[in-house]
Amino acid sequence: MNIDNTKHLQLDRESRGTRYYRNAVERHWDPLDIDLDEDREAVTDFLRDVDQQETYFDGMRMGIARFGAGEQAVTEDLAPLATALDDIDDQMFITTQIYEEAKHTDHFDRYWREVINPVEEELGLERSSPTDDKWFNDAYDDLFKRNEAAMHRLLDDPSPETFARAYCHYHLVIEGILAQTGYYGMQQSYSKSDYPELPHLPGLYEGFTKIRQDEGRHVGFGMAKLKELVTEEGVDPSILDETVNELLPLVNAIAANPDDQFTEDVGPQPAELQAFASEKHLDRMEQIKDAAEEVPDLDSLTELEGVGD
Repeated sequence: MNIDNTKHLQLDRESRGTRYYRNAVERHWDPLDIDLDEDREAVTDFLRDVDQQETYFDGMRMGIARFGAGEQAVTEDLAPLATALDDIDDQMFITTQIYEEAKHTDHFDRYWREVINPVEEELGLERSSPTDDKWFNDAYDDLFKRNEAAMHRLLDDPSPETFARAYCHYHLVIEGILAQTGYYGMQQSYSKSDYPELPHLPGLYEGFTKIRQDEGRHVGFGMAKLKELVTEEGVDPSILDETVNELLPLVNAIAANPDDQFTEDVGPQPAELQAFASEKHLDRMEQIKDAAEEVPDLDSLTELEGVGD
């Protein structure tokens, strides 16, 4: 048992870990509360009337399959961080993050079961699986394998540098750049106003909205820990640059790959997504490395911007 006798009470209520933990508790949501009936009808009606039916559907299915697999991977890969951390306030926050990543996995699994497969059945299409290899490319596999290795390295070497690399892989690149770019692209595609030629999917949109609010806390926590490692633990900022720069080509090959563009001129294009990813990267790094910059507060981190409703 690890009891910190230097604390008068168990928790530091003003710490980032406990404040983020409380924010997660207060913003609880249940994936099963999201109504998917309208999505199922909208996708069916859209595909009935569009040429290249399966081509359009493949783009949607690939996005959902990748999100679902990614959420499963990060659910599994976060456990070493909870073990390696030695502060109860931080550990409590990480328990909410693991729980939320599991909820995100639940959401995408349910979407496949209750929207994708029923649409396929209604249209006489072959029943598909979100675990099929065809939805994933080599860059996707490589990025998540590297993330798993970086997180598990904490169990053998919980040094500041190992923590920095782990936060860079998980919180900064996968959540702060790749996932945010994917949310932006998918929400734009299926919002009510951005691309009216595509179906409006309120259930998918609501799910992404809830998930992005969760991820705001996750990214903020990782950014704050990286800033502490640089400013208080003496971690060389070049470690952050080297780690992220090694991973960015994989992000672009996943989120902004022209080979994954199933239809031309419909939905956000690769150049737009790549620019969005680059902007997120530059913003995150400036906030972490510049001593005068503050990590955004919780309201800013969970605020949604850049997507129509």
